[in-house]
Amino acid sequence: MKEYLDAVDERGVPTGEMVERGEAHEKGIRHRTAHLWLLRRKNGATEILLQKRALIKSSFPGCYDVSSAGHIPAGGDYAQSAVRELKEELGLDAKEDELIPCGDRTIIWDDVFFGKEYHDRQYTRVFALWRDPKESDYRFQAEEVASVLWMSLDECIEGVKRGDFENCIEIEELMMVKNAAVRD
Repeated sequence: MKEYLDAVDERGVPTGEMVERGEAHEKGIRHRTAHLWLLRRKNGATEILLQKRALIKSSFPGCYDVSSAGHIPAGGDYAQSAVRELKEELGLDAKEDELIPCGDRTIIWDDVFFGKEYHDRQYTRVFALWRDPKESDYRFQAEEVASVLWMSLDECIEGVKRGDFENCIEIEELMMVKNAAVRD
């Protein structure tokens, strides 16, 4: 079944055109995504949950990434999609009003997968959520998630800057999350 997305302008506002997800990436058509970072306080420090991408993923297999993320289907909205992806990928529940807006960012990324050009143009809304689930609460979506790892937010920021671990995390986004965590 094909997945349709809203094409959006440079501010993330739908243009009225719908595009199939594969076509959006083939032609570099701007579309929306939602990123959700889980945070907890442990031993006086703020920790962030990293998702290790499944080894079968075509992009960045086995790399650490945002806690949960996903494309926003045509007609959907950011918070609704963030909550849905959290449930789908990690099996965790949340309510939209629990999400902490961290800001918006534009992602532009070009690559080649399986011999085909890939042009990603995302307008992304970033959220944080304070949550400390038990191990038994997680239900990983096998095709998306290999495992998760809690890490000190400050250690994560420094590790991404230094390239200490395999990841596909943007430092700009981590700083947005850190700023939002300090305000909350």
